[in-house]
Amino acid sequence: MLPKKGIVFPNVENLGPFPLAGAFALKSELGSTHQAVKIIMRWTGAGERTVKNWLAGISGPSGQHLVDLIRHSDDVLAVLLILAGRQQVVAAQKFIDMRNKLVETVEQIDALMGEKDRSG
Repeated sequence: MLPKKGIVFPNVENLGPFPLAGAFALKSELGSTHQAVKIIMRWTGAGERTVKNWLAGISGPSGQHLVDLIRHSDDVLAVLLILAGRQQVVAAQKFIDMRNKLVETVEQIDALMGEKDRSG
């Protein structure tokens, strides 16, 4: 039997309302420092107070600001897909990312083994 460990995909119930979910996504990717505020301002063109409200979960981005955040943040996109009930899209992307990392790791192992064969 396999252990019950691994990736747990969040769902609508444990993300909370949109403003809190958006804040979670932004803070998980950028943190909650003033530098994060500056980055989000640069991404969206939104004002400092607006961005601070997003990070606090007081309000959430909408319209073009939301599109701009999605353009720059995979975490924001994932949270929106989960809130929309599209967890399978998030899961599929995570599998693709894991596969790509695995391929990269195998290539690195092969390169190291090739170096060992040449030197040994």
